[in-house]
Amino acid sequence: MVKDDIMSPEEDYKKIEAKAKEWEEIIAKKKERPEKFETYSEIPVKPLYTPLDIKDKDYLKDIGFPGEPPFTRGVYPNMYRGRMWTMRLFSGHGMS
Repeated sequence: MVKDDIMSPEEDYKKIEAKAKEWEEIIAKKKERPEKFETYSEIPVKPLYTPLDIKDKDYLKDIGFPGEPPFTRGVYPNMYRGRMWTMRLFSGHGMS
């Protein structure tokens, strides 16, 4: 199936940016729990991520595929489709 209205990435980004702003205005009216939303390394977690967050990234170098460096998408290529997930302990919080 071929899209008839193929747009450039910049046009896509403008549409996504407009829709994300609309979404953020709606969400701003909703109540949110008072907790800080962050990773164990104290990196803030946004309520929404879009392609705009990575448009200046080199996808293959900075994000990659599951099971491949830099392992941002997990250490197993087939993730939990090949095995059940397990809870494991870890130490270190990326604070060095």
